[in-house]
Amino acid sequence: MITLHHLEQSRSLRVIWALEELGVEYQIKYYKRLPTFSAPPELKQIHPLGKSPVLTDGDLTIAESAVILEYLQEKYDTKHQFKLQDQVNLQQYRYWMHYAEGSLMPYLVMNLVMSNMPKHVPFLIKPIANKISAGVKGGFINPRLKEHIAYLENYLTTHVYFAGDFSFADIQMSFPIIALQDRVKANKPQLVAYANRIQQRPAFQRAKAKSES
Repeated sequence: MITLHHLEQSRSLRVIWALEELGVEYQIKYYKRLPTFSAPPELKQIHPLGKSPVLTDGDLTIAESAVILEYLQEKYDTKHQFKLQDQVNLQQYRYWMHYAEGSLMPYLVMNLVMSNMPKHVPFLIKPIANKISAGVKGGFINPRLKEHIAYLENYLTTHVYFAGDFSFADIQMSFPIIALQDRVKANKPQLVAYANRIQQRPAFQRAKAKSES
């Protein structure tokens, strides 16, 4: 039996979505975040780093969203519905699977950290913390995010999905695309249309409901 170890408000929604698209049998074990927003120590019993998502399938324990998605696709997507095999789309699939976490998410994480940093310092140094946060975001993070937003908007102008038809690359890209709109208000027409398009899929709707149970 496949078990997804799902931490609330985490990237493991993507794995639930993939499982729903595949239509395979699975179960979800839910974990609540601590008041500090950290993962609970129980997750370290599944993976030494206490990471989420973590998927177990028989004797296998698999971490990292892209690795989990690749595993599920290779084992359970026997008709290659979610990973086209022609050379052009296969290359795009590989690229976007790595781009999501390797290129785009680090800036979104840095943006989140710098936005929250002034909230966690003593009152007397909040003005200094606010200036540091604004300086880092304005001088480094925001210009990089602007480049990525323009890059994605341009790509989606000529592509309905990231690698040909809908694929697991779209599931992998969904988290940063939605986060761009929620966190930095990247309300570009193609990005908004793409986010709406993927979130209208029935499997996404089912996954979203299950992730919040």
